[in-house]
Amino acid sequence: MRVSVLQENLAKGLSIVGRAVQSRPTLPILANVMIKTEEARLQLSATNLELGITCWIGAKVDTSGEVTIPARTLQELVGTLPPERVDMDLDPRSLTLHLDCAGKTANIKGMEAGEFPLMPDFDTDRALSVPAQAFKEMIDQVVFAAAKEDNRPILTGILARFEGETLTLAAADGYRLAVRTIELELGIGGRSVEPMIIPARTLQELSRIITDEDEEVLIAFPDARGQVMFSLGSVVLISQLIEGKFPDYEAIIPRRYETATLAYTKELLAACRSSEVFAKDSANTARIVVEPSDSNTLPGRVIVAGRSQEKGDAEAPVDASVEGHGVEIAFNIRYLIDVLSVIREEQVVLETSGPTAPGVVRPAGRDDFIHVIMPMSTGR
Repeated sequence: MRVSVLQENLAKGLSIVGRAVQSRPTLPILANVMIKTEEARLQLSATNLELGITCWIGAKVDTSGEVTIPARTLQELVGTLPPERVDMDLDPRSLTLHLDCAGKTANIKGMEAGEFPLMPDFDTDRALSVPAQAFKEMIDQVVFAAAKEDNRPILTGILARFEGETLTLAAADGYRLAVRTIELELGIGGRSVEPMIIPARTLQELSRIITDEDEEVLIAFPDARGQVMFSLGSVVLISQLIEGKFPDYEAIIPRRYETATLAYTKELLAACRSSEVFAKDSANTARIVVEPSDSNTLPGRVIVAGRSQEKGDAEAPVDASVEGHGVEIAFNIRYLIDVLSVIREEQVVLETSGPTAPGVVRPAGRDDFIHVIMPMSTGR
């Protein structure tokens, strides 16, 4: 194999596929990145058997070939090279890859490409199309609500449900729930797509890879493999699905409320962050006090209060429009910060029905995103 690429393109490609490389893989070959020539492109692939990423970059191919090279070593080396052309030449007998860039040279020992797990081809003809920017926003608005611990593996995934022209993503960790829907212009073409549970990490990595230039994400389902694939043109992700039944999240969403509070998103977020300074010493517990207006001239308000037995306390009031009676409820302040950070609308609505009932957060004027947070005990 003899091939030439630009250093910046190689560095970017290795950075993308490197997300699928584990620090301590179960098999030595999984610590490597597959390098393979393909017409006027260079294919880079990495996998940990649960998540696989393939990236193509432009290249001048003099001699075709393939090899696997230690991913971290190659990525670190390329990162030290100047932004010039990188010439790579493989010795097929010793499986040593020689690199030359602006007079700097290096030799990296590799392994046979035949030992690398096969990556299935992406079936574009049977794929579903989702607008890239909308899909990225969807992911960002639910992924943080998935469980981080694998005590209940099903909750470490995100439910994806295709119904007619609607795509729904839902994530829950037992203490909060995030649900986001989007209408697909092309729908699913009359096809039957079973609900699937996608690892949250897969969608998180996909969101990071999507750029402002990407117009669509294609989604394909390899036959009888229990996998899902995502294509951005020059990048393809493949992921194992999580087996099991996702909780009935619709039963968790409150259908009524006694108090609805409308506030400015940035102001409420700033208040939450101020209170978190002290609340994090109390299991992130913060009091949310909703006070309706007591006159025709003064607005209602929300007071966010955090307290630490050792450090002190903080209260941050925010003007708000309150419908219903006053209420005091305790939430994990980190959960409020997470959801407020991904709401782009100027105003947000908080719906509550009492100190022991779940709270609902949603962007003002929209019904395609809802976040449910279970209340906490204040210990008082």
